[in-house]
Amino acid sequence: MPKKILIWGFVAIALLGLTSVGISEVTSKNKNDLYSQVELFSYALTTIQSEYVDEKSPQDLIYGALRGMLSSLDSHSQFMDPEEYKDLKTETEGKFGGLGIEISMKDSLLTVIAPLEGSPAWRIGIKAGDRIVRIGHDITRDMSLDDAVKKLRGGPGTKVTLTVLRESDNSVKDFVITREIIHVDDIKDPHIISDHIGYVRLTEFREHSYEELHQALENLKAQGADSLVLDLRNNPGGLLDVAIKIAQDFLSQGKIIVSTKGRHALEDTMANSQNNNGDFLDWPMVVMINEGSASGSEIVAGALRDNKRAVLVGVKSFGKGSVQSVIPLPDGSGLRLTTARYFTPSGVCINGIGITPDVVIEDKTAKDDDADDKTVNKEKSTDIDEVFSQLEGKNKESFPEDKKLEDQNEKDLKDIQLQSAINVIKGIKIYRKFQQK
Repeated sequence: MPKKILIWGFVAIALLGLTSVGISEVTSKNKNDLYSQVELFSYALTTIQSEYVDEKSPQDLIYGALRGMLSSLDSHSQFMDPEEYKDLKTETEGKFGGLGIEISMKDSLLTVIAPLEGSPAWRIGIKAGDRIVRIGHDITRDMSLDDAVKKLRGGPGTKVTLTVLRESDNSVKDFVITREIIHVDDIKDPHIISDHIGYVRLTEFREHSYEELHQALENLKAQGADSLVLDLRNNPGGLLDVAIKIAQDFLSQGKIIVSTKGRHALEDTMANSQNNNGDFLDWPMVVMINEGSASGSEIVAGALRDNKRAVLVGVKSFGKGSVQSVIPLPDGSGLRLTTARYFTPSGVCINGIGITPDVVIEDKTAKDDDADDKTVNKEKSTDIDEVFSQLEGKNKESFPEDKKLEDQNEKDLKDIQLQSAINVIKGIKIYRKFQQK
C-alpha cells in the first residue's frame, strides 16, 4: 500500500510539472498579444473540462467565464444569458414582475439606485443608497448583479425578504416585500403648486417619456403655469436619447446638452439643442435631485445647470456617468457593455462623483421617518464585514409587512426640499421684476 501512495504522489508531481511548463510557455509570450492569451484561456478551459471533479458542459464554462470577464470591467457591464437578455427587453417595455427597484454595484456592494415611485419597494420604505446585504437566506457578499436580479424577481404575489444596511442612520433593516407586476408611470402628479408655479415629477426616461412630459407641460401652461419645478428625485435614468430630447424643451438652439467620449471615435458624440422656439424657454425653473437621481437625470440636471437655465435643489446625485450598449450574441445571449462616458456641457464627467446641487437641502422628512420607524428591526453597526458576519450566523426571522401609504397631502407639506424649490422660483421671479424696472 505505501508503494501505491508513493507512485501516485510521483504521478501528481509529474503532472504539476507538465502543467507548469505548459503555462510558462504561454505566459512567456507577449502579454498584450490577444492570441497568446486566448491560448492560455483555451488551455485552462480544456483542463477544467477534463479534470474538474464534476462534469460541466462547454456552455456552462463559457457562460461562467463571460460573466467573470464582464464583471471585472466595471459595475455596469454584464453578461446576460438568453433568459436574462429576454428579461431586459421586457423591462424596456415598462411592465415587469418584481419589487420596483433599480440596483447597481457601488463600492463592491449591492446598492439601491432608487425605488420606483408607487412600487412595493417604495411603499415599504426602501430608499436610494440602501445596501442590500441579504436576499432571503442568501448573503450578497460576492453575489453578482445578475444573480441578485434573479433572486429579487418572482411571480406576482410571492414574497421576498431584504436585509439592508442604511448608512444614513447607521442601522440594519429587514423588510418583507410582496412582488407585483410593475407598471411604470413616467409622469407623476403634474399640478399648480401656488403663484402659477407648475410641478411635475418624472420617474424614468422611457420610450414615451418625452411625449408624456411635454403634454403635461402644455396642460400646466393651459392652467396658468409660468414657471416649473421639475422633480427628478429617485429617477434612476433610462434612455439617453429621451433625456436629450427632454433637455431640449428648455434650451435655446445650439446649447450643448451632453457629450460622450469612448475608446473609438465613433463613440465620441456631442448633443446640441436644435430648433427650439418653444413656450418653456423663459420659464423660471428648478430641478430637484437626490442620491437616487442617476444617468439620464444627471444628464438633464447637468445640461440645465451648466447652461444657466435652471437652479438645482436637493442633495448630491448618484454619479452614473457611463453609457452602456446592449450587444446581442449569436445564441440569444447578450452583453451590456460600457462603451463610453458622458460629460456635462462644462466638460465634467460625474461618474462615481455625482452632481452637487446649487442649493443643498437635506431630506429631513426621510430622516424623521427613520427615527420614528417602529416596523423594522434595527441593529447598530458601522462595519460592513461585521454586518455580513452577524447575518451569516442568523436564521430566518419574522419580518414586517408593507406599511400603509401616508396621505400624499401630508407628505407634500413635510417636503422641505420642495418648499425650498418653491422659494427659489419665487426669488427668481422677484429678481426678474427688478431687472425690468
